[in-house]
Formats: sequence, C-alpha cells, structure tokens
Amino acid sequence: MSFKSRGGGGAIGGGEASSFRGTVSRKWALLLCLGSFCLGLLFTNRMWTIPEPKDIIRRTGTEGEKMNLVDGDCSTKSIGQKREHKDVLGEVSRTHHAIQTLDKTISNLEMELAAARATQESILSGSPLSENVDALESTGKQKFFMVVGINTAFSSRKRRDSVRATWLPQGEKRKKLEEEKGIIIRFVIGHSATPGGILDKAIEAEGRKHGDFMRLDHVEGYLELSAKTKIYFATAVSMWDAEFYIKVDDDVHVNIATLGNTLARHRSKPRVYIGCMKSGPVLARKGVRYHEPEYWKFGEEGNKYFRHATGQLYAISKDLAIYISNNQHMLHKYANEDVSLGSWFIGLDVEHIDDRRLCCGTPPDCEWKAQAGNICVASFDWSCSGICNSAQRIKEVHQRCGEGESALWSAVF
Repeated sequence: MSFKSRGGGGAIGGGEASSFRGTVSRKWALLLCLGSFCLGLLFTNRMWTIPEPKDIIRRTGTEGEKMNLVDGDCSTKSIGQKREHKDVLGEVSRTHHAIQTLDKTISNLEMELAAARATQESILSGSPLSENVDALESTGKQKFFMVVGINTAFSSRKRRDSVRATWLPQGEKRKKLEEEKGIIIRFVIGHSATPGGILDKAIEAEGRKHGDFMRLDHVEGYLELSAKTKIYFATAVSMWDAEFYIKVDDDVHVNIATLGNTLARHRSKPRVYIGCMKSGPVLARKGVRYHEPEYWKFGEEGNKYFRHATGQLYAISKDLAIYISNNQHMLHKYANEDVSLGSWFIGLDVEHIDDRRLCCGTPPDCEWKAQAGNICVASFDWSCSGICNSAQRIKEVHQRCGEGESALWSAVF
C-alpha cells in the first residue's frame, strides 16, 4: 500500500514538471518566431528599397567606368586626358562659332551704318531718288549714243566710290554727259535673296545719294552672272534707245571719250560685237576656277571655247541687244558669262571686232601706250581679272593712264 502511495505520488510530480517545461518551450518558441518575423521585415525593407533613377544612372556610369578600366586595362590618367582633349576641342569649336557670329554681326552693323549715312546725306543734299530718275529716263525714249552698265555687287561699295572719284562724272557733270554726249552710265545690280533686307536698303540709300544705279529684276549671286548679263541688256534696251550697249566690271579703269571714239568707227555696221577676243580652254575638272559643268558640249576633253570677248569690258550694237531681249527666255546660260554672251551670237550674222585697247594692262603698260599716242579704252590686271586692289589703286591708274577730263568734253561722237 505504501508502495502504491509513493509510486502514485511520484507520477503526479513528474507530470507537473513535464507540463512546466512544455509551457516554457512554447513561450520561447513564440518569442523566437516573433523576433525572427521582425528581423525578417527589417531585412526585407533594406534589401528591397527602390533607388531613384538618377542614382541608378550615376551608379551605372561609375560601374561602366570601372568595367572599362578592368577590360581595357586603362589608367585613370588616360581617361582624364581623353576628357581634357574633348573639352579643348569643344572649346575651340565654340570659340570659332562665336567669332563667325561676331564677324557677321559687325558686317551687318557696317551695312546699317552705311545705309544710315547715305540716307542722311541724301536728305541734307536733296538728291533725287534713283528710281524717279530711271522712271523719267524710261518715258521720253530720247536717242542716246551708248549705255554703259557697270556690273557691281552689294559688297563693292568701296569700288563704286573709287570709280566715282576717277572716271565716272558726278552730279551735274553726269547729267551734262547724258544731255550733250548721249552717254548713260549706271551701276548695275539686282536684289538680294531676301527682298527688303539690309543689303537692299543700303543700295537704296546709296542710290538716293548718287542717283547712278540701275536695278534689275534679278537675284544677285556669283553663279548667276550669265543671267544678270542677259537681264541687263534686255532692261537697258527697254529703258534707253541707244546705238551701243556696254558692260564693264567695277574694278576696271575706263577712258570714256576713247571708248566713244572707238565705237563711233563701227556705228554704220548693224550687228557688231566688240571686245578683246579670246578662246581659252574648256575646264572639265571640278573645283577649279571657271569650271565648265557642260564641258562635254565642246567636244573632246582639252578643247577650247569658240571666240568670245573677255568679260571685263565688251560692247554690242543695238540690234544684238534687241535680239537678246526678244529671246532671253530661250538663250542658254553657261557657267561663265562671257562664254554665254559669245554663244548667243553663234549662228548669227555678227561681226566680231577684236580691239586690244579694250584690255590694256595697268601702269606701266597703259602709261607707255598713252605716251605713244595710243590711249587705252580700258586697263586692268589679267592676274586679278580686274585691277588688283582696285579701290586703292584705281586712282593711280587714272592719274597715269587717264585721257584727261578735257578729252571727254571736247569729243564729238
């Protein structure tokens, strides 16, 4: 009995201990689970935070540089040198662009200043508008001896002023030349690619001051000289009824009386083409000066052009000017304007007059000829296709090779 009692009491005590351990174990397990859960949340938030896009780009660039360093085995110094080289090139390019922009701005300001000065001078002097003068000239259809068109450009203001200061009479003398000698002289120019722009305004202001422009319905451009020549003759013959029509460049010195006497010898001939006749090679190679894109029309490579007058100065009679005016829509234009003019007379009954006095050299050439009594009509330098640095040198040429002002007023044509 006693045995049973001890055994039963031991059984009860072991059950209570086992129950206590189970309770403690469950509590610790719960705490461990809760702690693990919290640690898991903390770890997850740190690992899955989404970086900003700029951080990604920045890190990607840094990592890319590191990869380049590893793959290419390049040093940090070499990459720095490359960056510095690119920076220098970029800086040079930006500086060059800034200089070009500044040059263009200065050029525009100079044109505006010239236009303003010319406008002010014309207002103070009360000079007539060139457009009004041309309108008056086109209505009367007075008979004239010759019309001289001086081919010029927007950028040639200094050349025009040098011509006005030497062989082209000004003011009342120019009017007297028209009324008494029947000689019309005008600077010939078209319009800019942007009508009404600063270039056109400068020419209009200059025209109001001097009244010596002939404006054409033509857009100016070096590659458009053939078209300009065609339009000049067509416009001139519609404005003035003259016996001869002349084209001359604005960097050539001309003795007007000698030109008139030369033309007067041929006034009985109906169709004459007068100038320094030449026949140069047809240049087929691109990139060279006077390249002829239609070289194949002139036969085998190396052939020469037909005979034509050099472009610095030439003259044609009235019938030929009328022919150009009537057929201008179908007359072909070659790259060089003097070639184009010569081609328009191929197949016509035209007499070519080769007169070397229309292409004398500058001093001493024209000076020696003048001393020998053989005064030149026109003088220029072949190397420059005109007087080299004409704005400064034409005065010297005029002093040494000019015919003298009395020669013009005493001449009878």
